[in-house]
Amino acid sequence: MIKIPKVSIFTSLILLLSTHPLHAQYHPATGDRLAYTFSIVARDTATGEMAIGVQSHWFAVGTVVSWGRSGVGVVATQSLVNPSYGPNGLDLMSQGESAEEALQLLVSADGGRDYRQVAILDSRGGVSVYTGKSCISSASHVIGVDYAVQANMMLNDDVVPAMSRAFLDHSELPLAERVVKVLQAAQSAGGDIRGKQSAALIVVGPELVEEVWNEHNIDLRVDDHTDPLTELERLLRVHRAYEHMNRGDLAVENQDMEGALREYGAAEKMFPDNLEMKYWKAVSLANNGLMEESLPVFKFVFERDSNWRELTRRLPASGLLTVTGEELAKIEAL
Repeated sequence: MIKIPKVSIFTSLILLLSTHPLHAQYHPATGDRLAYTFSIVARDTATGEMAIGVQSHWFAVGTVVSWGRSGVGVVATQSLVNPSYGPNGLDLMSQGESAEEALQLLVSADGGRDYRQVAILDSRGGVSVYTGKSCISSASHVIGVDYAVQANMMLNDDVVPAMSRAFLDHSELPLAERVVKVLQAAQSAGGDIRGKQSAALIVVGPELVEEVWNEHNIDLRVDDHTDPLTELERLLRVHRAYEHMNRGDLAVENQDMEGALREYGAAEKMFPDNLEMKYWKAVSLANNGLMEESLPVFKFVFERDSNWRELTRRLPASGLLTVTGEELAKIEAL
């Protein structure tokens, strides 16, 4: 039996109105929001991170299908999409409802439920999925421990089982990389019968955050691409490289130059042609008294793009390059 949600009468009314097709205008007759797709919602048992990954032959699928909130959960709303399932589902879970309770409340209030496919995962690892009877085949879902995979309008019935196997087979990977493997398995098994166009990946943390800008640990979107999963995987590598850069900067602040160089080196190894990574490494080295180590890095960057030399002249006024006038002249002369 579903317990009454912990919301005010006003909030309940807004919830019912926003999910009803007459107000949201997602009735199948309108042809709106046809985000037929495959997706995964998942939780890392060790870290508590939660993720949602999705691909579709639909422009900017990440703007309507994928929703996540740190310390609360993730929601995938697809097929004939009712986007309000995302924020409303997260609100219900933040007020104490489980994934199953939140989904039942949303579905029961939605007159277009037969056309929906929705998956919800809460911060405790609870998972619930609904696949409406009018979703276009091949449409199905699988629920496992800390994850669910779901798809509709697939080429065949092999897609969803392939996704489930991939999640279980790649348990050694970080959650984001594991999710990408699942999406790749779906595509390899046949994927969307229409092809591919866009993809998205969101990862949120296990704890509530106060700052909205810290809500997502990872938030990547490929809105329009001939091979969106390849591009999504590339963007995830870029994200990881900049994580190394950030850790390098933190090590510099803590006077751990050995650790800083190790982190900077890891970032550069991942993207050896990225001049910006090299440039800010040189700036950090110079700011911390390692001028001789910074000079060859500055020189490498300047030789490939002289605009970085001009930028260097401007940094002291902003306090981002704290070298002496003599040292600045030495850098500019490279």
